[in-house]
Amino acid sequence: MRTSDSRRGGLLSRLAGKLRGALWPIPALGVLLAIVLGTTLPELDQHWATGRHPLAFAFGGGASAARDLLAAIAGSLISVTGVTFSLTVVALQLSSSQYTPRLLQTFVTDRVVQLTLAQLVLTFVYALTVLRTVRAESATEDDSAFVPRLSITVAYLLTLGSVLGLVLFLGHLSRLLRVETMLRDVHDEATQTIARELDDPGEADREAVGPRGGGQPLPLVARSSGFLTGVDERVAVAAAREAGVTVELAVRIGDSVVEGTPVAHAWALAPGGAPDTAPLEAALHRSFQLHYERTPDQDLAYGLRKVVDICVRALSPGTNDPTTAVHALSHASSLLGRFADCPVPPRTCRDEEERIRLVVPPWQLPELLQLAVEEPLQFAEGQPTVLRRLAGLLREFAWRAQGRGVDDLVCRYVDAVAERALESTSVPESETRAWRQKVRQALAGSWPAEVG
Repeated sequence: MRTSDSRRGGLLSRLAGKLRGALWPIPALGVLLAIVLGTTLPELDQHWATGRHPLAFAFGGGASAARDLLAAIAGSLISVTGVTFSLTVVALQLSSSQYTPRLLQTFVTDRVVQLTLAQLVLTFVYALTVLRTVRAESATEDDSAFVPRLSITVAYLLTLGSVLGLVLFLGHLSRLLRVETMLRDVHDEATQTIARELDDPGEADREAVGPRGGGQPLPLVARSSGFLTGVDERVAVAAAREAGVTVELAVRIGDSVVEGTPVAHAWALAPGGAPDTAPLEAALHRSFQLHYERTPDQDLAYGLRKVVDICVRALSPGTNDPTTAVHALSHASSLLGRFADCPVPPRTCRDEEERIRLVVPPWQLPELLQLAVEEPLQFAEGQPTVLRRLAGLLREFAWRAQGRGVDDLVCRYVDAVAERALESTSVPESETRAWRQKVRQALAGSWPAEVG
């Protein structure tokens, strides 16, 4: 059986996607490393217990001083960790309420955030682990004290590193909460998804979909609800081959699936009786990766959705920030241009006999343009700078989407932008006529120089 990508939809792919979208994996590795260091370094100190310790110059105190130092490190770091990330979450909640709650997902996957948390918890757990090895003379039967000077020196260095990491994290956080940084991060995330999904021509799943067979398609009903974040293609293809059908999904990656409603159709490849849909529905249920929120792993439109959310929030009466909306539209224009440059055909999966067994519909270019323009246009009333940027977006998109079958849609949108500007702003009619003219020239492959 041949699929578009052996890793896509498999167990390892799902696990990797969950780990990429979680905050805890790197801090958990930090905890494990702290336990390993906290148990092995004191053993090395045991070999240096006789005679003068080579690190006596670094820490010359006794068991009581060692306990106090390690206890101070552990207590202060766990307090700092809790307070720092509590304030961070509050700041991000305020920021997400102003822009979009989906930005919290981007924060969780930020490597600086993950590494800072890992460093803080590593130092805390390491100090606790070493603390249990410190022995005073009165606490042992043979009256022999043990002070792990190497381990304490490492704890001190880790604490200094944690303080430096905390300072760097606060500086990073101040940049992270800026809307320009959020837009850049969302743009980079979307660009990576496009590169993974589209910038690899020649695969089997980029081929055109041929005839699906005769007869009436049989609807297949979803057995659970959620956002479709991926499909286990091997399971779906095996079930379709066994039933002798081609399964064509009615939802795209990123669409909402509702339990009890048709989610796909089965087309018989050979004449005969209608196949039993129950096994196919059960197989689709097993193959669907449903989540309570959309993820950027395979969802081409999710990054554009977040950029548009930021734009719309900026245009709300409570925020009234047209500059942010203009910046967001610039990012949306760039993403639309990437889609225009890379056609998005249906993804198909074949069996061993080279028969198409699974068809996953793509995000079409008109749908992506509608996503980028429709809502900002709705809320741009009375905002001349935003309407000008919308007209510029349509011109830029028209230039890159020549011959892609979206000319009429682009012209309708630029007409709507011009009409909204005339109705709600003081933009002169001559300027709106220029918007229309420039868009139609771009569709025709012409970009005249501006004469000052």
